[in-house]
Amino acid sequence: MFDNVRARFPILSETAHGRPLVFLDSAASAQKPDCVIEAMGEAARHCYANIHRGLYDMSERTTQAYEAVRDDVARFLNAADRREIVFTKNSTEGLNLLAHSLGNQLKPGQAVLISALEHHANIVPWLMLRDRLGIELRVAPINADGDIDLAAYEELLRDGRVALVSVTHMSNVLGTITPVTKLAELAHRYGAKIIVDGSQSIVHRRVDVQALGADFFVFTGHKLYGPTGVGILWGKLPLLEEMPPFLGGGDMIQSVSFEKATWADVPHKFEAGTPAILEVLGLGAAIRFVESLGAEAIEAHERDLVAYAQTVLEKTDGVRIMGNPVERGGVFSLEVEGAHPHDLAVLLDQQGIAIRAGQHCAEPLMQELGVQATARASFAIYTTRDEIDALAHGIERARALLA
Repeated sequence: MFDNVRARFPILSETAHGRPLVFLDSAASAQKPDCVIEAMGEAARHCYANIHRGLYDMSERTTQAYEAVRDDVARFLNAADRREIVFTKNSTEGLNLLAHSLGNQLKPGQAVLISALEHHANIVPWLMLRDRLGIELRVAPINADGDIDLAAYEELLRDGRVALVSVTHMSNVLGTITPVTKLAELAHRYGAKIIVDGSQSIVHRRVDVQALGADFFVFTGHKLYGPTGVGILWGKLPLLEEMPPFLGGGDMIQSVSFEKATWADVPHKFEAGTPAILEVLGLGAAIRFVESLGAEAIEAHERDLVAYAQTVLEKTDGVRIMGNPVERGGVFSLEVEGAHPHDLAVLLDQQGIAIRAGQHCAEPLMQELGVQATARASFAIYTTRDEIDALAHGIERARALLA
């Protein structure tokens, strides 16, 4: 469906160990289209200056281009107001910002609720908050298929002590698409606010933050075909206005003396220091590129790949697919009989096939699944059925070598 799109990604014409590159690690970091590479290069060559504070032409033009990306992101997420878009370094920084600026307002006796599917970025900040404030951290379990147990989730909310829910929209291990709209409705019913980690989902489906019913949403640019070093925190404007800043420094202040400082308005209150200017411009190019393809076409391509991979991998001898969620995005974690995930990844690499092996920054989920590690293949708009076939054949060859 997207065969012509592959030509927009220069790196996909590279080889690995003398073989055509089969890149199946996009959940870790996606490759970049030519328009992203060019946007950053053009800005660096022809119009680069620090933003917001310069009174000369190049600074003003760079500021306009930078702030235009805030509008791009607001449109992309269907935010109600451009001021709801905060630029961060990545999803991890967005979640840490929330754990400090929002979480620090919690009191002993209150709780934060996460799920067993979470990435370390949505676990560790809450552990740190627990240790700092003495709040409780609760974990909603998953069922045998890898979906959140909704009855158990609601039961954990029922006593009204949960102030914050923070859950993934799509598991980076099992590909589980979580029912965020339902999770948000239940959280609000029991008086909790809800944060959604969209690091994986943003790549695979249309995200409308107003329709989701969430209070906050984070994602990272490098998984959305953009550069590293830039991410997004979206939050409802009244909530952002109530929150104190996370980092202090330049550009997030209204005034400073040796006695006190006052803060700039949202969103700049949360954007201390010189930001990732070129990276933000690259993210804008990535968003416009994705929009040009169309959400419906991307989702149809995804459904086709997931269904095809499910069929092919189930027929591959010695392969067990981890989880069987109600709805799966383009991520498959595999156990392969007779092959440790790390050995499998090395043998596949020698065939030009790039996958991820390990715990995927989800050690508690690995313990829940009863495994030390998995081999993970993940898809993007440039992934093809032929590459899924190459993965299956590569696994068979690797098993033969290890036999």
